[in-house]
Amino acid sequence: MNIDAFWIILTGALVAICCSLLGCFLILRRMAMVGDAISHAVLPGIVLAFLFSGSREVWTMLIGAALLGVACTFLIEFFHKKARVQADASIGVTFTTLFALGIILISVYAGKVDLDQDCVLYGEIAYVPLDIWLTESGMNLGPRTVWIIGGVLVVLLLFITIFYKQLYLTSFDPAFATAIGLSTTLWYYLLMGAVSLTTVAAFESVGAILVVALMVGPPATAYLLTDDLKKMLIISALAGTIASAAGFYLALWLNGSVAGAISAVIGLQFLLAFVFSPGHGLLAKRRQPVAVMKANA
Repeated sequence: MNIDAFWIILTGALVAICCSLLGCFLILRRMAMVGDAISHAVLPGIVLAFLFSGSREVWTMLIGAALLGVACTFLIEFFHKKARVQADASIGVTFTTLFALGIILISVYAGKVDLDQDCVLYGEIAYVPLDIWLTESGMNLGPRTVWIIGGVLVVLLLFITIFYKQLYLTSFDPAFATAIGLSTTLWYYLLMGAVSLTTVAAFESVGAILVVALMVGPPATAYLLTDDLKKMLIISALAGTIASAAGFYLALWLNGSVAGAISAVIGLQFLLAFVFSPGHGLLAKRRQPVAVMKANA
């Protein structure tokens, strides 16, 4: 393995772990597509950040995108609670409107903003080794993306470890959580803030589509393999990491898109779990009636 391949796989693994951990809680809350909404809704934030600052610095773009990500989660909750719109409809209306706004801004200011919406959607993780972080003394610290995603992962691990009980209760039984004094609204926004942070930090290098695939696919696979949340978190992170490595070598073999190959491996993992899961798999469900018939006989 050469150094570029190492950085690409490491970046994919870090993004996969971040997205997978949060995706588990989103799936339990039946809000798996919130990551999709945020990853598309940040587009106008990027353009507006440039228009107000006149700078294309990464941190400026990240701040603009993060603010739109938080605004997206607020609007989703607002329409769902205040307008009594179903959660899936609220997500769909919010992210399509914000994404369309971003497309309009790009088309109107195409001569001023050096930004391609295809870049935001698809990304290109293969370019990660080119964006290196050099200190003032000239020391090469490796790709800047690795440091950004690594920092986000540390924050997420601390967040989930320290507040595991609150996240567990508000995800599984919101009514009981409210009864014992936990604010479900507060923990909703904290979780959505973490999703926004992860999405914004990851989409620049891997693209929105891969972020969504990693936030939904590995957690869904883990959901089929276990009924224990802690095991679900671990299996999800492992599945995402394996998909990142396998997807890279698949793309290398096919001479194709790395993001597309990783997404394809994620889909294959879910298909295998759907068929062969010992508890919830298709084959296991078919065996159950046979076992019952034998027991009755």
